Amino acid sequence: MQFPDNEFGTLFGRYLEKAHYKKFRFGLLYFIVVLYLSVPSFNLPLLEYGHIRISSVMEQRAMENLLLFYPGQSWVNPGNINPNLLRSVVSMEDGKFFRHKGIDWEELEKSMKVNKKRRKMARGGSTITMQLAKNLFLRTDKNVFRKAKEILIATRMEKEVSKGAILGNYLNVIELGDGIFGVKKASEEFFKKDPKDLSLNECLRIAAVIPSPLEHKPTDNSPYVLRRVSLIRERYNDIILPKL
Repeated sequence: MQFPDNEFGTLFGRYLEKAHYKKFRFGLLYFIVVLYLSVPSFNLPLLEYGHIRISSVMEQRAMENLLLFYPGQSWVNPGNINPNLLRSVVSMEDGKFFRHKGIDWEELEKSMKVNKKRRKMARGGSTITMQLAKNLFLRTDKNVFRKAKEILIATRMEKEVSKGAILGNYLNVIELGDGIFGVKKASEEFFKKDPKDLSLNECLRIAAVIPSPLEHKPTDNSPYVLRRVSLIRERYNDIILPKL
């Protein structure tokens, strides 16, 4: 818009420029504040000392079932889980878990390139910390806004919670079947055992179905499960568990 070439026109033009800039700045600030406030910061330190019985994904599944069925889980301390299961999960889901600070930027960049090439969310690039953030506080919907919150929560989680507590909470809330959450529930449902009594092969099978637990079961002998079990075996020895 062209204003008269006089003092009034000059002043009014400058005012509109500042107004547009302020509007953009206000919009950006509003987005950041909404994103920040959506992060459950007060709950994060509690993960170090306790545990959350009901996760956001559990609530989502309950709503999908019209509240006719509410999923639950049986909590187990990491010390009562077969170390082979810990190594299997880390090797398959996040080989750099004990080295990164919540985000594996290299893996995330690869995922973005693959998704852009395929024009869909074909690859997540989420670390175990990011997956825990999603399971506890978000939903399974795939969109940029959720991913941004996932990254923000994971970054803060790594600053306030130890690796051992993150892995322990992850293993207790991860979805492993229809209405099955946590490795204790999965061990009892599929193998009639406690997590500490699982064989190596059973540990590999539970870890193999984490990406698609509603489509595959640890007891399946499908090409998908067998292929992932074989892949975990190849990576298994690369993982050294610290004292948790």
